[in-house]
Amino acid sequence: MPIKLPSTLPAFDVLTREGVMVMDEATAARQDIRPLRIGLLNLMPKKIQTETQFARLIGAGPLQIELSLIRMSEHQTRNTAAEHMEAFYRPFQEVKEERFDGLIITGAPIEHLPFEEVTYWDELTEVMDWTQTNVHSTFGVCWGGMAMLHHFHRVPKHVLDEKLFGCYRHTNLSPASPYLRGFSDDCVVPVSRWTEVRADEVTAAGLPILLGSDVTGPCLIEDPAHRALYILNHFEYDSRTLAEEYERDRAQTQVEGTEIQMPVNYFPGDDPAETPQNRWRSHAHLLYGNWINEIYQTTPYDLTQIGR
Repeated sequence: MPIKLPSTLPAFDVLTREGVMVMDEATAARQDIRPLRIGLLNLMPKKIQTETQFARLIGAGPLQIELSLIRMSEHQTRNTAAEHMEAFYRPFQEVKEERFDGLIITGAPIEHLPFEEVTYWDELTEVMDWTQTNVHSTFGVCWGGMAMLHHFHRVPKHVLDEKLFGCYRHTNLSPASPYLRGFSDDCVVPVSRWTEVRADEVTAAGLPILLGSDVTGPCLIEDPAHRALYILNHFEYDSRTLAEEYERDRAQTQVEGTEIQMPVNYFPGDDPAETPQNRWRSHAHLLYGNWINEIYQTTPYDLTQIGR
């Protein structure tokens, strides 16, 4: 079954051209099944790019998915057209009486700020508490995962001296986990962050680390008590996302007179003129497909029973 998206959403045409099965509202209404309701709380500045990346992953399986795009109620984005936000996004305050089978909370480029200094932190804590009554399973990504670790377990984030930037090999630390079904013993994951959480502080909080690296630290963390997964890196990235970040950072640093490091293990021969190869796509589909499958196997058929 395909993912259900508005036919005017940019991701609809992008994914159709890629061969991902998508359907509009009229087609979905003719199928007598209950789709899984997945919310995407999109905190990234490039909304269209991010919503397409996640729609691609959660729409690749055999189940019908209804994707709802959610934004913070008061925060106004400066990087996405207001018309797009008005047409496709709903503020959290409008959806908080609803229930969802799954929710993805994305990263945000505000790592340098203490959590409590983020302008929408109070509403985000409301969202995180709301997941315990209105969402069956939550997936926190990068800063979104760190925010959930901080909120639920007081696990701190630590600022790094240098940006972790590139494609790093990670070890499968829990081969029996249903979320890692089909995973190799190790895999490549794109990383792009200025902060980290430390393995000893994660395990001290009683949380199992499913994927990790000696260089980049914990990658995928399970939180059974809160029905959540936290991934601190970016399986959802497109092939050129790191290249775009590198070009953006290099342009900025040239103005400031500083230097930016090249993403590690990314460009062939460390030559930015070469086209990067995507070495994480298959594991990205495995992870998000496994997450969707676990939701399908365990979520109540009656949406009103979610969280009870």
